[in-house]
Amino acid sequence: MANAGIQLLGFSLAFLGLIGTIASTVMVEWKASSYAGDNIITAQALYEGLWKSCASQSTGQVQCKVYDSILQLPAIVIGTRGLMLAAVLLCLIAVLVAMVGMKCTTCLADQPEQKDKVALTSGIIMVIAGLLALVGTSWYGHRIAQDFYNPFTPTNSKYEFGSALFVGWGAAVLMMIGGGFLCCNCPKKNSGGAPRYPRSNAASNSGKDYV
Repeated sequence: MANAGIQLLGFSLAFLGLIGTIASTVMVEWKASSYAGDNIITAQALYEGLWKSCASQSTGQVQCKVYDSILQLPAIVIGTRGLMLAAVLLCLIAVLVAMVGMKCTTCLADQPEQKDKVALTSGIIMVIAGLLALVGTSWYGHRIAQDFYNPFTPTNSKYEFGSALFVGWGAAVLMMIGGGFLCCNCPKKNSGGAPRYPRSNAASNSGKDYV
């Protein structure tokens, strides 16, 4: 039951990580306009995401614009898109595979060794998905910090970390922890030898024949 509880906890964390990764990918607040320096008072706040950019006016009106061309996007946006979509896809696959390999499900109930291997596989895929999401969000965050501290960047063009980055970092950590819990129950190998008692009986019978 302990292993089943660990698997259930890992599955729950991984599922939360999947939801967080999807939310982070579609959110527009990947980077937000900075209010540092002389740009403290402004009439609007600018946000940029992986799919569109938005401008929030002081009156509460929000205007968004979807990116028109993929080829005109910066390499950081295209690369982060690919990493986050790959993380979502792998995490979804891992969740589906985990449903088969968990001890609390009836799939492969008559094959416990195969069931453990399936659970281990889902955990490995989940950890890889978490690493992809972590790389994508960290790469994007590094570029924001690099541009922020660049002395040649105008003050009104500086951005800071948006809420989508924090959601993505949290989701990546949840996926890796959940995948680690799913990997805890490694498949056990049987000795493969014949039972001991029949062998001892056979030996005793052979001894009686010689007597």
